[in-house]
Amino acid sequence: MACGSCSTGKDGQPKGCKSNGSCGTDSCNKLSVFDWLSNMSLPNGQEAFNCVEVRFKNGRKHFYKNVEKLSLQIGDIVATEASPGHDVGQVSLTGELVKVQMRKKRVKEDSDQVLKIYRKASQKDIDVWTEARNREEQIKKRAREIAIRLKLRMKISDIEFQGDGSKATFYYTAEDRVDFRQLIKEFAYEFKTRIEMRQIGFRQEAARLGGIGSCGRELCCSTWLTDFRSVTTSAARYQQLSLNPQKLAGQCGKLKCCLNYELDSYLDALKELPKQDSKLQTQKGTAVCQKIDIFKGSLWYAYEGEWMNWYELKTDQVKKIIEAAKNKKPVASLEEFSAELEKENKVDFGNVVGQDSLTRFDKPKKGQQKKRRNKRKKQRKKRPKNNA
Repeated sequence: MACGSCSTGKDGQPKGCKSNGSCGTDSCNKLSVFDWLSNMSLPNGQEAFNCVEVRFKNGRKHFYKNVEKLSLQIGDIVATEASPGHDVGQVSLTGELVKVQMRKKRVKEDSDQVLKIYRKASQKDIDVWTEARNREEQIKKRAREIAIRLKLRMKISDIEFQGDGSKATFYYTAEDRVDFRQLIKEFAYEFKTRIEMRQIGFRQEAARLGGIGSCGRELCCSTWLTDFRSVTTSAARYQQLSLNPQKLAGQCGKLKCCLNYELDSYLDALKELPKQDSKLQTQKGTAVCQKIDIFKGSLWYAYEGEWMNWYELKTDQVKKIIEAAKNKKPVASLEEFSAELEKENKVDFGNVVGQDSLTRFDKPKKGQQKKRRNKRKKQRKKRPKNNA
């Protein structure tokens, strides 16, 4: 969903709004929200909801009260309350849909978490904000050098300056607890600003930095996914995936979030299938399940001691064999059920309309022509000569 400024230009080439993630209609932003209530008017006498959603760097969002009754639209740059000073962000959502989002995230309107909006950002506010944002990459490089010199086992992944430049938040990841008291002292002396250290998980780091996944699309966590549910290896086992960490792990080093997307469909399909650990009792012997195809409804069994010979059975056939074993009337063998399945799958393709050979117009290969010539020469030499 792109804005009008990003439409196609001359010769089919994209124009591009060149706003670098600050699109006026909030359609090109990370974790943008479509306001589907924007074209609906409020009933007479009802006031608009006085809270708005403001987006900051890398998808960080908070709710703020519009105490001054400002006329705000999506894309407006506003100065918001912060501790200390003020912060500068961009309005990402207004109107009644903000109430829905607050209820979804369990944020109350009168909560202390909901701060207030001071004003629309002036040109001076925007200049200070832009200047602070331009310093972030240089400071991040220097901060990593200091952390390495102090031999701290941590990774500084991102830096975010407050809108007025009075505070810098350092986001870092670490497997163990880190004592960064000396680090904060050196940061404060080096960068001459207030320092805040905030530890984030590896999934949150990938969401902030963004990237391209193995599917060729942007990472889900950096575009639309806001809640990070736990992903276990059982999700891969239910989907019959090989437990290869190189394929199952994302850029964060954890299991991919998309393993949970189709898990419910697999679990529903598995309810119709017999348990994989159940053995089949036959007169010939006991068979053990070796492989399962969930959506085809096929199971492969092999006799104990004859592990190389697999027999494909359908779900209803397996249930019939299990039911017969419960009634103490086991079937003779699995071969009779597997033979029935082969007869059903066998398709006889006949030449019913008189098709010719597909290679009838192909030229014979040169090697075959030489063989034929040599064969004819040998036959001529073997012929007896008539004495005249």
